[in-house]
Amino acid sequence: MIVDCAIYRDGRRTKAPADLSDALAEARSAGGFIWIGLHEPTQHEFDLVSEEFALHPLAVEDALSAHQRPKLEVYDDSLFLVLKPVVYEPDSDTVTSGEVMVFLGDSFVVTVRHGEGSPLAAVRHRLEEEPEILAKGPTAVLYAITDATVDHYLEVADELQTDLGELEAEVFSPEQGGTRHTASRIYTFKRQVLEFRRATGPLALPLVKLAGTGPFGLAVPFVNEKAQPYFRDVGDHLTRVNESVESLDRLVSDILSAHLAQTSVRQNDDMRKISAWAAMAAVPTMLAGIYGMNFDHMPELHWVWSYPALIALMAALEVLLYRLFKSRGWL
Repeated sequence: MIVDCAIYRDGRRTKAPADLSDALAEARSAGGFIWIGLHEPTQHEFDLVSEEFALHPLAVEDALSAHQRPKLEVYDDSLFLVLKPVVYEPDSDTVTSGEVMVFLGDSFVVTVRHGEGSPLAAVRHRLEEEPEILAKGPTAVLYAITDATVDHYLEVADELQTDLGELEAEVFSPEQGGTRHTASRIYTFKRQVLEFRRATGPLALPLVKLAGTGPFGLAVPFVNEKAQPYFRDVGDHLTRVNESVESLDRLVSDILSAHLAQTSVRQNDDMRKISAWAAMAAVPTMLAGIYGMNFDHMPELHWVWSYPALIALMAALEVLLYRLFKSRGWL
């Protein structure tokens, strides 16, 4: 469905005609551009838009099917950029990603949104309050969308750093030392980092191209060359995000290894304790077994003090074994 549609002239919003062809012609004649926002459009809805703006069929197919990696494609009549905004859910400590496809031409911007993780409404509202930026044309919209997406990445990275600190404290806490559910939490957190990386990692190359720092420093069509420093700034922010993601991934792997090592140590301690108690239980069992064989000729069998002497021997051996195991840290 079409969420919003407007013509922008000199950075000011004006109402667009209902017919998209008339709206595009009006925007071009006025030296402005038209910005259409769609949310999970159907094939029929998007066919109307793609025909009017001569969008490339391969890009149209990607925009409809979604589930794309961040990428930048250049076609004859338009530019196609895929972004993956992310949303952090503090209640469940999960990261979910949506998709935003941006079609950019000389006098139009078409944005297609899938999922809920999208900054487009806020971006449009902010740009409309800054007409001097919006007057720069479609490039300003592209920059604002990428900038808002990457800035939100930084916020999500900070949230994940906080969660990782809590997880680390749980694993290395001397009181807890990690519970039986800790490994599951670590694996779940690692999956969130992986989901985050899928959104941030592939975006580096498109931003390099938009900033004009790619091979031979070639400028991207439909993007104002004066905007390249701004895209370089977004690229710097993305580099910070990717470095943070790499750090998160390494740390969570180290925490998992430490947790497994702690679990192994605790199991060894438990086995030592079980072995020590079993050894202590074996001594009286052995003595009782020997004197319970009912032979007639056994040492001290008919001695009046044999029973209390044997009990005393058992107790002495038990105390001796207990002190021995205790001194070695087995108990």
